[in-house]
Amino acid sequence: MTSPVPDAPDAPDTTADGAPAAFPLARSCPFSPPDGYAPMREKGGLTKAVIPSGKEVWLVTGFQDVRTALSHPAAGSDARHPAFPALGDGEQAVAAELRPFIRMDPPEHTRIRRMLVGEFTVKRVRAMRPAVEAICREQADRLLSLPAPADLVGEYANRVSTTVICRLLGVPMEDLEFFRRITSVSGARTSTAEEVGAALSDLFGLIDRLIDEKAQEPGDDLISRLVNGPLARGEITRTSLLSQIGITLNAGHETSRNMIPLAALDLLRHPDQLDLLREDPSLWPGAVDELLRHLSVADVITLRVATGDIPLEGATIPAGDGFIALLAAADHDPRAFPDPGRLDITRAQRNHVAFGYGAHQCVGQNLGRLEIEVALRVLFEKAPGLRLAVPLEDLPLRSTSAIFGLDEVPVSW
Repeated sequence: MTSPVPDAPDAPDTTADGAPAAFPLARSCPFSPPDGYAPMREKGGLTKAVIPSGKEVWLVTGFQDVRTALSHPAAGSDARHPAFPALGDGEQAVAAELRPFIRMDPPEHTRIRRMLVGEFTVKRVRAMRPAVEAICREQADRLLSLPAPADLVGEYANRVSTTVICRLLGVPMEDLEFFRRITSVSGARTSTAEEVGAALSDLFGLIDRLIDEKAQEPGDDLISRLVNGPLARGEITRTSLLSQIGITLNAGHETSRNMIPLAALDLLRHPDQLDLLREDPSLWPGAVDELLRHLSVADVITLRVATGDIPLEGATIPAGDGFIALLAAADHDPRAFPDPGRLDITRAQRNHVAFGYGAHQCVGQNLGRLEIEVALRVLFEKAPGLRLAVPLEDLPLRSTSAIFGLDEVPVSW
């Protein structure tokens, strides 16, 4: 499970005197990485930083260095390591206890990832397109039936993302409102630790019940296949299965929930790009990758520990040290993406790292791309006059969330 990260400063502490910078940093603009990333990247090598727990960690900012570090065999993800650079209160303790596969190392990580990867192949995701389109059209119609202005996050993106991931998992329709409430509480900036803990307890209780039901009456869904496959064969414990289903639900929901409204606003800020999409819908897949690169909402999710020395360009992450590979810094590296601050849906380079890189690259990225594309395309088709109903600077940013986004986006149409 992801945890909210503490309040971030607006700008980095100076590193001119060699003192570590305070991290994380806040974005000054919702469509750009924190301002402090560019000088770190231009300096080259590694930047030492202090995270809220008081630990000193290394920040990796260059595109090639981020890819090298994340794909190195010594890049450890085990949250039980004392140097694990958790940013949120209690994040390390929760991850060490629940053991989601994204916080494991091979061979344990590899074994569990293989149980899930077959659910997110291009072929299987392509087969989900009609269902995702139906969900988006239903939710867009519902949004447009509300009095304007309405909240694009709560009344559209959150409902779409929750419904899609629940459909994949096999959650009954009558439980959808429950899941929407749980994901809203667990992902909200204003939720207390007690509220998040209670929400996760309720979530695990429901998943536990679904495991029993799917064992008796299997369906064509992910939980049924895991229950009647790996769990029945003794390849995974029930406790671990609960954790893996929980992180799949959480990760599958959070990225789309934050990307859809932010990407919609990014396109509204660039009407020339939106016009290109209206003239030629075949540009949508490339546009989604460019929006993923441009926004890089999962910027600080790649927390690692070097289990051996990791050589980079002109620097080495020493064995035993924690490091964070900054995805937004890499995706805005001008050596990899010319004029990186410009949104260009015809950009040829699609080798961004918005979904991470290496062994832990997002297992659900094919579904994420499909969901974002369909949700945006349907939204702009049904609401061609969509517009932000408040000044941009009045939008509340989710700067303390593990996945960047906006808490609320009032829109009219």
